[in-house]
Amino acid sequence: MLTFAARAIACAVLFATYAVAAPVCLSPGLVQRAASSDNHVAESRACGASPSSAVSSEFVSESPPTLFPSSQVVSAVTATVTVSFASDQQNGPLWTEDLDVDPQPIRHRLGASILGPQNVPVALQNPDLIAPPTTDSGNVPNAKWPFALSHNRLQTGGWARQQNVDVMPIAKSMAGVNMRLKAGAIRELHWHKTAEWAYVIKGGVHVTAINSDGQNFLGTANTGDLWYFPPGIPHSLQATNDDPDGAEFLLVFDDGAFSEDSTFLLTDWLAHVPKEVLAKNFKANLSAFDHIPAEQLYIFPSNPPPADSEARVTSPQSQVPSPLIFKMSGMNATRLDGGHVKVVDSTSFPVSTAISVAEVTVEPGAMRELHWHPTQDEWSYFLEGNGRATLFASSSNSRTFNYQAGDVGFVPASFGHYVENTSNTTLRFLEIINADRYQDISLNQWLALTPPDLVKAHLNLDDETISHFSKTKYVVVGPV
Repeated sequence: MLTFAARAIACAVLFATYAVAAPVCLSPGLVQRAASSDNHVAESRACGASPSSAVSSEFVSESPPTLFPSSQVVSAVTATVTVSFASDQQNGPLWTEDLDVDPQPIRHRLGASILGPQNVPVALQNPDLIAPPTTDSGNVPNAKWPFALSHNRLQTGGWARQQNVDVMPIAKSMAGVNMRLKAGAIRELHWHKTAEWAYVIKGGVHVTAINSDGQNFLGTANTGDLWYFPPGIPHSLQATNDDPDGAEFLLVFDDGAFSEDSTFLLTDWLAHVPKEVLAKNFKANLSAFDHIPAEQLYIFPSNPPPADSEARVTSPQSQVPSPLIFKMSGMNATRLDGGHVKVVDSTSFPVSTAISVAEVTVEPGAMRELHWHPTQDEWSYFLEGNGRATLFASSSNSRTFNYQAGDVGFVPASFGHYVENTSNTTLRFLEIINADRYQDISLNQWLALTPPDLVKAHLNLDDETISHFSKTKYVVVGPV
C-alpha cells in the first residue's frame, strides 16, 4: 500500500503530464480575434466553450488577454499580440431627431430604459450622449453649446446672444456672439480689448473703423463675407436695406471670457463724463451736449446707410493700409472628395492676425477627415445640416457630440477629431482657429508618409489597406 507521500508524488506527476498535453485555455476575446482555423475552434471547445460563443461579439470579453510565460506555446496567438484587438461592434448614432422613436440609453447589452421623465426633443438631438458609442471612454468636458440656450438681449433694433466660458468652460480661448440687426439698425460705436472676427450669415452690414494713426475705413460685408478689427480699434456696424430683414452675423473674439455686455460704448462713456469736460474737449458750448443719451444705446433703430461712396469720410491720414473686410462670398471653393472648403487666414486677409477660418461643406455620407490642429484651438459654428464629432483627449479619454445648425462646438489644440455628416442633407460649418495661419494635420496623410513597416507594427494592417492611404490631405472624405 502506497504511503501518503508516495500518493502525493504520483498525483503531481500525473497532473503535470496532463497540463503539458492539454491545450491552453484562451480568453474569449483572444479566441475571437485569432486567425480562423479548425485548431482554434477545437481549443475553444476544449476550454468548455461552443464554437459560436468563441466568435460572437455579444459574449466577447474586452479585457486584456492573459499573458503566458515564454515557456508555454500558444499556437492560436502570434507573439506580437500584447493587448486585445479593438471591438468591431457597431457604434453609429442610434437615431436622428426627425425619427418618431422613444430615445433610451441602451446600446448593445449596456444601459437600461429611463423610468422617470425626460426631455425627448433634446434626447433626440443628442443620441451619442444618451447612448454613447462603446468607443467613448473617460471624461471630456462638454464641447457643445446651442445658441438657442443662450440668454437673448432684446433691443428696439435687434438682439444679441453670446457663448463664453460661463456656459462652455472648455472654450477658454474664444467666445462667440450671434447678433441680429433690423434694416438700418446700428450696433453703436464701440471698441473692446480683444480682436473681433465676423462672418455674415445673412444680409449686408455697413462697417466703419479708425486706427490709432487716424486712418479710417468704410465698407459693406454681405452674406458669406468676413470682417476683422484688431484689439482696441473703434468701429460700428449697421444693417443695410439690401435685404428687407436687415442682417444677422456671427462674431468671434479671441478670449473665452469675453462678454458682449462689457464692451466700451460711446454713449455709455459720454454719459459718465462731466459735460464741462465734454465741452472743453470738443471746444463746443456746454448746451451742445444737453441731449446726449443718459445711458448706453447698444443696438438702436435708424435709417439705412447710404451707399459706401456717399458715406465715406476723407481722412487727411488716408485709409487704413489693409482692408478690414474680406469678400469670402466671391472666393472659389476647393472641390474635395466629399464636399468642398474655403480657407481664409492672414495669407489672404492680412489684417486678420489672431483668427483664421475654414468653411467646410460635407455631403451626405461623407466626413471631415480625422485630424487635429497642432497648437491652435478650434471654435466651430454649424450653419446647416447635422453632424457628429468625437474628441480624443489622449489618455483613453474620448467623447462623442451631436451638432445641429446654430450650435457651437469647441476642440482644444491637438485633440484628435472628425466631423461626420449624419443627415441626408449638406452639412456646412465653420472651423475657426485662434491663429494667423490655418493649420491641421491629417491622420491619413501622416500614416501614408510614414514607413509602412512602422504602420504595420502599430496597427496590424495589410499592404492592400496601406496602399490606399493618401499622401495628400483629403480634408473631406467621400462616402465609400
